[in-house]
Order: sequence, then C-alpha cells, then structure tokens
Amino acid sequence: MSREKKYELRKFVAPEFIFGNGSRKLTVSYARNLGGRRIFLATDSGVENTGWGKEIFSLLEENGFEIIMFDSISPNPRDYEVMNGAEIYKASNCDVIVAVGGGSVMDCAKGIGIIVSNGGKIQEYEGVDRVPIPMPPLICVPTTAGTSADVSQFAIINNTAERYKFAIISKSVVPDVALIDPETLLTMSSYLTACTGMDALVHAFEAFASNASSPITDLHALDAIRLISENLILSVENPDDLDLRGAVMHASLQAGLAFSNASLGCVHAMAHSLGGYLDLPHGECNALLLPHVVNYNFGSEVSRYKRIGEIFGIDLKNSLVKEAKQKLLNHIFELSEKCGIKGGLEERGVNISDINILADKAINDPCNATNPRIPTKEDLEMVYKESM
Repeated sequence: MSREKKYELRKFVAPEFIFGNGSRKLTVSYARNLGGRRIFLATDSGVENTGWGKEIFSLLEENGFEIIMFDSISPNPRDYEVMNGAEIYKASNCDVIVAVGGGSVMDCAKGIGIIVSNGGKIQEYEGVDRVPIPMPPLICVPTTAGTSADVSQFAIINNTAERYKFAIISKSVVPDVALIDPETLLTMSSYLTACTGMDALVHAFEAFASNASSPITDLHALDAIRLISENLILSVENPDDLDLRGAVMHASLQAGLAFSNASLGCVHAMAHSLGGYLDLPHGECNALLLPHVVNYNFGSEVSRYKRIGEIFGIDLKNSLVKEAKQKLLNHIFELSEKCGIKGGLEERGVNISDINILADKAINDPCNATNPRIPTKEDLEMVYKESM
C-alpha cells in the first residue's frame, strides 16, 4: 500500500474484551449470556499446574454448569489434538468453548470450533477466509501476554505430518469475548515472560511495517512497542509486580488489535516453519529472527523503522540509512539478550542442511503477502543463514 493512500478502505475486527484485574471471573456471566449449559473447557497441563484452569472450572461448576475438561493440548498445538477435541465436544453435546491458557490453548480451541461447525480436517482451512460457518461461542482467558490469540483473526496449528505450522486467518475465528486479566501472568516464569513479550513486540513491529497497515492499526502498534520497550525487561526482572505485568498485558492487547487487522510479515512466516519443524517456542523463534528480517526489510520501509527506533528512544535525527539501521538492530539484539534470549538458530538444533526445507515451507505462508518487501525462497534462505 502506498503510504499516500492511508485512507483506503480497511476493515477492523475485534472481539468484545474486558481488560483488568479479576476479569477472568466474568467467565460465568459470559457463559450464561452465550446460552451455555455444558461447557467445553480447553486448557493444558501447564495451566492446570498454575491453578487458573481449576479456578475457572470451580467457578463454572459452582454456578450450575456441566464441564467437559480437555487438557490434551501441546505447545504448538497439533492437528490431531484439534480433531480429538472436536470429537469430544460433539460426543459430549457441548454448547460453549472456554479456553484458559496461552496461545497454544486458544489456537487449539479455535481449531476445535472450526471442525465442530464445518467438519472435515483442520488442514483444509489453512489460508485466508476459508472458514464458511462460524464456530460455537468462544470465551478466551489468556494466561500469557504475547500471542493475542484472544483478540485475533488467526489460529496457528501444527501440521504434524509435514512438520510446519499453518495459519488459519478468518473473521470466523475471532472469539466472542476475551477476558484479559493481568493477574494470570503472575505464575509465568521469567523466560516465558520474555518469549511471549517478544512475540508481542514482533506482532507490533510487523503490523506497523505491513503493507496492509492503516492509521488505526498504527496507533495500536506504536503504543504496543512503547509499552514493551518501557516494561518488558522490568517485568522479567520483577515477576511479582502486577503493574508491570499489566503494562505488558496491555501491550499484548494493543499488538493483537494491530496485527489481527494489518497482518504480519516474514518473521512470522519463517517462525511458523521453524517452530513446526523443530517444535520450538514461537516467541523465541520470533525474537531470534526479528533483527535479521528487519535488516532484510529496512530499505523498503526506512521511515517506518526509524519511527520504531524513535519509540525505542534511539537518537536517529542525523543518522544516515545504514547507520540508523545498525542502531535499530543493535537495540533489538540488546533487548533480547537482556530478556535472556541469546544465541542463534544453531544452538536450537538448526543445521545448514535444514535451511532449504525451512524456506520451502515458509515461502508459502500467507504472512509473506503483507511483508513490506515480498520475498523469494532464496531471500528466506539467506535470512535463516544470517540467523544461525
């Protein structure tokens, strides 16, 4: 999109959301308002150990709901887990889905809803606007700050046979309501805080640089970058500080509203391939790839990347393009390292021989379509190599 055409037609889609401490406890009211009687409660073992899933289960049970618990969800949710969950939902005659967890839980819950309403196999819905029938009512209670699956049009599922993660992008997968509660972040580890926070930062970066951005998404993206810049490292270092947790959760919300409507770019296309191939944490993949993709893109969006640098507090007033780029890259590397995300892809098990396979899968990801510089497969191979 030409930046001169900033008022071209754009749609903006978001669920109803409640933000603030204690908002998770409104699950009961919303389940009732959505006509629920038998609740399909999606979570995972990690969230169960924190107690958040059990708390929501108890609240629902105390208020007369029947609950079917489904916690067989992996990080990087598998296609077969979606299919198993849909079978259980249908066999149990459930009528509302409540997802309590991070992005993996919420994405799996979306996949389950797609199959319940549309049938077939989840792989059939890969791509943009391929979900014709809306899902059953979905309530999301995020317990991490980064993925923004609770407010987005995206669901990311692992194709286990072909070892890559694919994107389902559709208005049909926007949840009915998101109950965004900073208190749920108090049980996150420092490293999970770092990885999910960097995921939120990459969402904002890519949404702002996207060729489908708009003045509305720009507002959300830039505020997310500011909030992450000011609060993420402090939140990693002070995990019990609820104000810092709230600021990072707010950043995740803002970034989600931005990327859900402006889409993403090559960082996510490459991270989907990488995470699915080696089962790596998504936020970690994004953090490792971000500076190398920015290096690749910089010449195509100099003014936008300079604006991000200014939000970070970098003095770029008299900097030439090459110098400005290097200052921004140095800042990104420093931010990741201060959060504890160090090294490159080689330390995560990537071999040079894997790069052709990774690029072959990444080049077909729909996120490439909104990258400011449309890549070739060879371009992606180069970026993977630089990330080693």
